[in-house]
Amino acid sequence: MFRKFLTLAFTATVPLSAQTEPLRALPVDPSEITPEAAVKPAAEEAPPAPLAAITPLAPGTVTLPPRKASVKTDAPEIANLPEGEDAVRLQIFLDQSNFGPGVIDGKPGRFTVLAVDAWNEVHGHPAGDLGPVMAATRKAVPNAFATAVVPEVATKWVNSGLSHNRAAQAKAKRMSYRSIAEFMAERFHTDVDFILQINGSKNTWGVKPGGTLIVPNVKPFEIETVTGARYEADPAMSERHAVVDTRMNQVRIFEAAPAALLVEEETETIADRPLLVKPNVAVKPNRALVASFPITPGKPQFIHKGVWKLNNSVELPVWRYDQSLLDTGKRSNNALNIPPGPNSPVGIIWNGLSRPGIGLHGTSDPETIGRARSAGCIRLANWDAIRIPTLIRPGATVEIR
Repeated sequence: MFRKFLTLAFTATVPLSAQTEPLRALPVDPSEITPEAAVKPAAEEAPPAPLAAITPLAPGTVTLPPRKASVKTDAPEIANLPEGEDAVRLQIFLDQSNFGPGVIDGKPGRFTVLAVDAWNEVHGHPAGDLGPVMAATRKAVPNAFATAVVPEVATKWVNSGLSHNRAAQAKAKRMSYRSIAEFMAERFHTDVDFILQINGSKNTWGVKPGGTLIVPNVKPFEIETVTGARYEADPAMSERHAVVDTRMNQVRIFEAAPAALLVEEETETIADRPLLVKPNVAVKPNRALVASFPITPGKPQFIHKGVWKLNNSVELPVWRYDQSLLDTGKRSNNALNIPPGPNSPVGIIWNGLSRPGIGLHGTSDPETIGRARSAGCIRLANWDAIRIPTLIRPGATVEIR
């Protein structure tokens, strides 16, 4: 999502030295600070709006410019990495298979390659082998793009006047989107830059509810269905095991702890891999792996490696903004409660661990996932973070390594 990073004006309780640094979230457990009423939808917002109309576009309708040779990519070398519409199609397929490729933008990078490797691991194909996944992609995603109607509910979730000042934000009703373009970009798992690329500036910034934009043809993340629910333990999902790899910037979710603990760490980073060639050895499918998503881990001094329990899963958390906590890891009495919403630094869901103050949560800046550290937690794009309680529930083990 395209965000404008502005210098923030702080209250007298915030050190001047902090004004020049971008804020990152290190929340406490929201159950300690969030009143019950704050996480439940207001009565007038309870009825969900009708779903926006989505019309798939024929292949070739949208033409993407080829990637410039001078543009750097963080993807490792891999044979036949797709471009253009095929690249969008592949990212959509991986996203819908719960192997997150990051922002869907037709520019596959290391997170797309990691997602391909995860899909291959489950299906018994060698890492870097694009043949099987592209065959499955073309069958499952014939239409890479669609036109989507901007729903009327966008008016409730967009506030172009949302302040960047934390004290002012604490008085707001919610941390809304700042534009319809931002609303639609996150809805379709992309960023405003890509929406601008495929729609043009005039259409992107001029669209209103009832109008249409071209978007990736992915199942939309519908913010209006996020109601502030709290998720409880589940007989199957509470037995699962998540591995947060702070080196590869990925969280991997497995059926159960024993299967997960058998997975060995690689000795090289994905960026160090040479050109990938299909080896002449059979690969056994790892059916225990059920999902993987890109993450941004916290700073090493705040995030502690080890095995913890998932304690809670809360939608629309209130964020306790405490500059002392961000700077030192210690709480102070000078804190603000920032209201919930997609532009909250903790996004639209908090999944708290048994280690106090640490959790898997959403973000206001999905385009920075894997590229900018948070203060102490594990950030995911909101469209990925909201899937966490559909995969693991309180009681599951979470290993940070």
